[in-house]
Amino acid sequence: MDALRKQANKFRDQVAKQQQAVIKQLSVSGYESSDVMVSDELEMQMHQQLEKLYRSTRSARDFQKEIVKAAEGLTAIGYKHIEVGTKLSEDCAKYGVDNAGDDEILAKAASTYGDARKIVEKEHEDFNKLLFEQVLEPLRAMITGPSLEEARRLAQRYSKMRQEAEAQSAEVSKKQGRVRESPIPENVAKLHVAESKMQELRANMAVLGKEAATALSAVQSQQQRLTFQRLVAMVEGERLYHERVATILSNIETELVSDKQRKEAAPPVPPVNISTQKTKYFLAEAMHAFEATSDKELSLEIGDFVVVRKVSPSGWSEGECKGRAGWFPTAYVEKRLRNPTTYTTTESF
Repeated sequence: MDALRKQANKFRDQVAKQQQAVIKQLSVSGYESSDVMVSDELEMQMHQQLEKLYRSTRSARDFQKEIVKAAEGLTAIGYKHIEVGTKLSEDCAKYGVDNAGDDEILAKAASTYGDARKIVEKEHEDFNKLLFEQVLEPLRAMITGPSLEEARRLAQRYSKMRQEAEAQSAEVSKKQGRVRESPIPENVAKLHVAESKMQELRANMAVLGKEAATALSAVQSQQQRLTFQRLVAMVEGERLYHERVATILSNIETELVSDKQRKEAAPPVPPVNISTQKTKYFLAEAMHAFEATSDKELSLEIGDFVVVRKVSPSGWSEGECKGRAGWFPTAYVEKRLRNPTTYTTTESF
């Protein structure tokens, strides 16, 4: 019994010495004050920065997709507009040719508008081309380009590595507990391996995090710059398109109204017929000077006497003065009681 008791005491002393040696070794390695944690302050800042950049670049990409979708819709509507406008232009031109002799004002207006409509549709086609070349193509290229995907892939790798580090941190804590319970060399060795792996993960995370943050920041800057430029190009292109169309339509309106006013102000065309009835004439005196602008009109000076042969409801009269005949404004002359000896008098003017 004494021999067994001595052997047990000896074995207990050996174990106690081994424990003291392990504790001493762990104390030297810095285990007691170890800060081996995945979520330290620097790592948390990096994680928050990457998370913010990831959301920002995703939001910018979605916004670019919305602009592309809108531009595609405007382009589709634009081509439909061009198709309808071109048909209207052709119809106007056809009416102008077919009815040139029947209704001169409307026929000319239709032809004029048809020509202008062609120019308007050409402007619309140029605007559609601008949308495609300066908005759709650049944004599509960036949305589907490799830069964003590569940067996001780096951020995803960092997130996965962070999850591994969290799992490894739990493993370190677990092995630390085992060493506290049983500080034998085997448990200590396993703890050192776990801590080494944790340190390696942390180092890799730091490098990968910086790389991912740099890549995402570059993409974010490029997204904002390109999207802003394409928006400005779209706004400027649309503004110029509407300004040019407004100018074309304004000029056409002025031309159409001017043609109508000239037609209404022009002397009437006398009917081409032969009458056997005797026409009645009267004498009038010019109260205002009138200068003829065509060979169908009659120039007058104040005091001239005119033999008036016809009065039109349009405000023009036809007569003869000084051996010349033509049309003049009725309001420019006044009837005189003295009648020419060679003509018959009317009762009223």
